[in-house]
Amino acid sequence: MTRIRVLPPEVAGKIAAGEVVERPASVVKELVENALDAGAADVRVELQDGGKRLVRVVDNGSGMGQEDAVLCFRRHATSKIASEEDLGRIQSLGFRGEALASIAAVSRLTLKTSDGATERGTQVVREAEKLVSVSDTAFPRGTSVEVRDLFFNLPARRKFLRSDRSELTLIAKYLTTAALAHPGVRFVLQHGGREALNAPPVAGLRERVFQLYGRTVLDGLIELDYAEGEGRASGLASSPLAGRLDRAHQFFFVNLRPVRDRILQAALNQAYAGRLEKDRSPEAFLFLTAPFAEVDVNVHPAKSEVRFADAQAVFRLVLRAVEAAMGRGSGVKAVYPSGAAAPADGPRVEEEQKSLGLPRGGPGEAVESGRRWTSSLPGVRESGSPAGPQLLGQYLDMYIVAAAAEGLLVIDQHNAHERVLYEKYLEIDRARAWPRKTLLVPVVIDLSPAQVASFEENAALLDELGFGAEPMGGRSLAIKEYPDIFRTEEARDVFLALLEEAGDDRPADRRARFLATLACKTAIKAGQPLTGEKMAYLVEELFRTSQPALCPHGRPVVVRLERAQIEKGLRRRETP
Repeated sequence: MTRIRVLPPEVAGKIAAGEVVERPASVVKELVENALDAGAADVRVELQDGGKRLVRVVDNGSGMGQEDAVLCFRRHATSKIASEEDLGRIQSLGFRGEALASIAAVSRLTLKTSDGATERGTQVVREAEKLVSVSDTAFPRGTSVEVRDLFFNLPARRKFLRSDRSELTLIAKYLTTAALAHPGVRFVLQHGGREALNAPPVAGLRERVFQLYGRTVLDGLIELDYAEGEGRASGLASSPLAGRLDRAHQFFFVNLRPVRDRILQAALNQAYAGRLEKDRSPEAFLFLTAPFAEVDVNVHPAKSEVRFADAQAVFRLVLRAVEAAMGRGSGVKAVYPSGAAAPADGPRVEEEQKSLGLPRGGPGEAVESGRRWTSSLPGVRESGSPAGPQLLGQYLDMYIVAAAAEGLLVIDQHNAHERVLYEKYLEIDRARAWPRKTLLVPVVIDLSPAQVASFEENAALLDELGFGAEPMGGRSLAIKEYPDIFRTEEARDVFLALLEEAGDDRPADRRARFLATLACKTAIKAGQPLTGEKMAYLVEELFRTSQPALCPHGRPVVVRLERAQIEKGLRRRETP
């Protein structure tokens, strides 16, 4: 007697359905994708009980004739591909011909559709694997799919569904991504007779982001648009110093398909390393356009993941897209007095960056009398006046304060010097020109087991950075050389700090982090008095760097107290 048996069709169908249809959100996703593939300009979703009792998706797409309406429920029946070769150049959101068959297998389903070729449409009623009826019906061009009692025949699956509110949230999140990818389409979501989403068609992505998230989010974004070869990365992403504490606003699309992809996320995070405040993540509405033959979308049952033929090229494309966008300006963090809100009708991000006068190609003129800077520095508008912000001095031996027409600039002297040194060390490191100092008597140190492992992993990198060290047996180590940028007594502490900085990141990232640590250890400290000449020189050098707003560890360098907010806080009106 054989132990292996062929499963009955109804059991096999339920198993296959479970791969495609996990919950009501899966149903909505598959039906909305079909609507978009059909060219719909209006997609309406109606739910009851979070979609567990009812999901109805109505569109005004191309619709179907009666023969296709019956055939579409057969597994692997599709109008979107015809041959094996088509799998290598998929252009539609759906293509497997599994969605309707899988949904029907675990629900009570009614399909109404019309292709507009005749005055009548078609209605198909199914209950699980059973075809109940096929009939004519009055219906305009388009399609309506009504899915009732999801998983009624799979109670084990149904009991693991979340609460109505949780299921609704997942559906709303999916429809948000669909609306972002298709700004010219109207999307409506109703739950229990109440409207949860209404997104009329708009001109483009900026208008859609404003519509869905509001002005505050939009004003924290800059435009990306970069092409290389046949690939293009476009969309919106965080401006410097913006970002969020979470990654809720990171959306990735490949040829308009919403995806989860580690390559795109890693590239985005690396592109923003050192550009956002510490512990913040970039917001992104990132659209990647690539030749269809270079993207495999058939790697996940829900079609939510992709595989790239050249992942490294995609990684570089995203990096360069962000770099190109950042080259158009960077920001200075504005602060407001207690109780005062940021102006609701303030300048857009691009206009504010321009008004700040942040350097785009060079820092402008040299220091004037050790007390002033030219109009290429932040807070100064291009008024033609030769005088720039006036250096007022030092506050608490920690901050450099300057006055400008738009308000006050407060600069953290340690963070500023750290940024300046970091970029100088980058230049030295690229040239492999670290100055070395040889010790007549080596410094012997004892390492912890973790530090020993860190040294063994990073010995070559440390040597390239100017640290010559040799094991002495056991956990002892002798430092014989160190970079000639700090005092001998500092060499031990800096070396140990670098060992502690080593992590699991890529070698290139680790190198940058080591350079940031060197800059931190050699920068001016908080509490150190500075002369006027030193302050002027430091600020001038700061605004020669590529990113004067952040230190290499992601901490802010400059804040600006707006003149308008000062006057508002003091209840003083400007004189005419």
